Amino acid sequence: MLHEVLSSADLGEEIQVARTDNGLPVYVLPKRGYNKKYATFATKYGSIDNVFRTPEAGTVEVPDGIAHFLEHKLFEQEEGNVFDEFAGLGASANAYTTYTTTTYLFSATDNFYESLRVLLRLVQDPYFTVENVEKEKGIIEQEIRMYEDMPEARVGSNLMRAMYSAHPVRIDVVGTVESIRLITRDMLYKCYETFYRPQNMAVLVVGDVEPARVFDEVAAGTGFGGRTGGGDIVRVFPGEPEEVATGRVSEEMVVASPLLEIGFKDNPGGLRGMDLLEREVATKVLLETMFGRSSDLYSSIYEQGLVDEKFGATHESEMEYAASFAGGESRDPQRLHALIMRYIEETRRTGLEEAAVDRAVRKMSGEFVSLFNSPERMAYRFNAYLFKGINLFDYMDALRSLTTAVVESRLEEHLAETKHAVSVIHPKS
Repeated sequence: MLHEVLSSADLGEEIQVARTDNGLPVYVLPKRGYNKKYATFATKYGSIDNVFRTPEAGTVEVPDGIAHFLEHKLFEQEEGNVFDEFAGLGASANAYTTYTTTTYLFSATDNFYESLRVLLRLVQDPYFTVENVEKEKGIIEQEIRMYEDMPEARVGSNLMRAMYSAHPVRIDVVGTVESIRLITRDMLYKCYETFYRPQNMAVLVVGDVEPARVFDEVAAGTGFGGRTGGGDIVRVFPGEPEEVATGRVSEEMVVASPLLEIGFKDNPGGLRGMDLLEREVATKVLLETMFGRSSDLYSSIYEQGLVDEKFGATHESEMEYAASFAGGESRDPQRLHALIMRYIEETRRTGLEEAAVDRAVRKMSGEFVSLFNSPERMAYRFNAYLFKGINLFDYMDALRSLTTAVVESRLEEHLAETKHAVSVIHPKS
């Protein structure tokens, strides 16, 4: 196995890297003295990858929600449910699907290597039958309807449809009841064979482990049933205009207080690696400066009783799409929306205070350092960056090199009136 070491003098951390003979990258972050060990097996395959092209299969189109459906099905194997096997070893297992990735994981204090073998087998050993696929449709349909009844989920999903007119990010990760019913056993195997290849996946282990043994275990346990080749996967996305699809969407639900979420559509510009990281960092510093707890806006709207401590802003930065979001509960969402947009326009005229930008940079630096005290949080961020060609340790360099002028340029191009949409959930009359 090829071997290298990534290190950060700032953090006093290192990640040991190896690659199996079939091309699977393996990353180990040793954390001496930690009782809990954490492992993930991830693939660059998410809910937006529903039209793709390979040399072997040509162009394939599958129903929305199939990546999440596949994640569910891998836990059901011919011998039984794999969750029971993890539980018998004292490990806690889970998985999650995002717009762009699927990740299988477990944490354990004992029986770590036994649990790692189960994880490796789980992801490589699909067992789909016509009967168990049909049964799963009913389970996921209940999950979809549960999300539809959750106001916090609903305000976000409505906003994505208001922002995007064609891109599949406008569809919830779980899909729709109608799309789930179209999924077949053969479709699942086609997606599995396409995206669950060693070159499209990665293993990460965090904890008090011996890297050499981890590498040996993964090398011995990842044959992928001989599926180690295959041509490049080309994701096919429809053309998406820069402007939002709909300016405003609202809905009534059973809530105690209205919910407001504002979205700002961004253009990823085909960036990856350090270029993408620098843009993401600049945008997150902008949001912290504009909407964070120490901002003038937050002080004003909080003192007016328009928001509570849950108000905040986030940014999603992918190679395929990018957007920022701000909002929370508010007794007067219309006034809150107006104040936010007015504040943005005033700041565009006056510019950002350099001291405020510096505060945001320091805050984000501290939050990043604290990641490495939590194996779960560190692993989540590592995997999110890995498939975008980003070295996690470059984050501090991106923060240090940031200037107020760069943050202001992000304000000008990103937080624009024409690129924003708003979603509101009102209490039922």
